[in-house]
Amino acid sequence: MRKIFLAMTAAVMMLGVSGCGNTQEQTAEQSAAEAVKERTTKAAPENNDLVIPVSEVSETAKFYPVTVEGTDMEVFAVKDSSGNIKTAFNTCQSCYTSGNGRYELEGTDLVCQNCGFHFTADQIGQGANGGCSPWAISADERTDGEDTITISYDFLVSSNNIFANWK
Repeated sequence: MRKIFLAMTAAVMMLGVSGCGNTQEQTAEQSAAEAVKERTTKAAPENNDLVIPVSEVSETAKFYPVTVEGTDMEVFAVKDSSGNIKTAFNTCQSCYTSGNGRYELEGTDLVCQNCGFHFTADQIGQGANGGCSPWAISADERTDGEDTITISYDFLVSSNNIFANWK
């Protein structure tokens, strides 16, 4: 009887451990799903322009997907260490032809998925570092308002060729 009790206790414990693992897996899956949802949240369209609410911009880059004349593109916005807002296309000036020259977040760093180069928000717009650099969108190429940053549809159209091979 004691052996049966010990066997049943062990089985219940194994189910409990297994259940914890599933809970952790579900939590990881939920986090991944939330990240995808966050990434695919489009900025509010206004006359086909890309409009980014200033309230959403923080020290962690936020990505804004947009489709322009059938080409999928992505812009990101982030605050540098001085609180200045930086915007850039999510493609690398050197690696964009590979199709993998896009950036993903690692902490607060942006990491090129082609060459592995790391960037901070402070480095955006400072030119090529080691041959790899985000394709910055300068303040002259966008319209900054009190509550929004607007990147014109015409500017997006003129830039969509850098996303021709984007994966």
